[in-house]
Amino acid sequence: MEYKSMMHVAFYTARMEEMIDFYTRQMGGQVKVVMRYESYLERDDRPELQALAKKDPQRLFYVYIELAPLQFIELFEARPDQKPHAGFNQQVGYSHFALLVDDIFAARKELEHRGVTFTTQISKGPSETYQMWCHDPDDNYFEIMQFTENSVQIKGMK
Repeated sequence: MEYKSMMHVAFYTARMEEMIDFYTRQMGGQVKVVMRYESYLERDDRPELQALAKKDPQRLFYVYIELAPLQFIELFEARPDQKPHAGFNQQVGYSHFALLVDDIFAARKELEHRGVTFTTQISKGPSETYQMWCHDPDDNYFEIMQFTENSVQIKGMK
């Protein structure tokens, strides 16, 4: 078996419209899929989702936003029983995701023009890879990165 790519990262959000706006208008992604609960009306194998579908079939279930070919951010509507985001690196588990670009300096200029705010300057980490950090409206942090000829992700480490 061989993995082909990281297909998506998913988030629950209580700010769906704001998150869609951020990942499309500001980050340049494209909404590719809008799934509603009606897709579960005939799914007897998923009774909880089927019950929600019968109650409100047009309710939004999830949205896929494509940022790179066949690589997505998936957004789910937050449930009432979910706790708020704890904040960057405050819990064990998910920390961040990274997006790869060919020219980080041009990317920063374009993204700032679109209204993206960065929390760091462009720097080269110990991996010899350029990086800069920002976050979405729900405070999910992510990196934007550019490989260099010495990036350990490409060369490996000795």
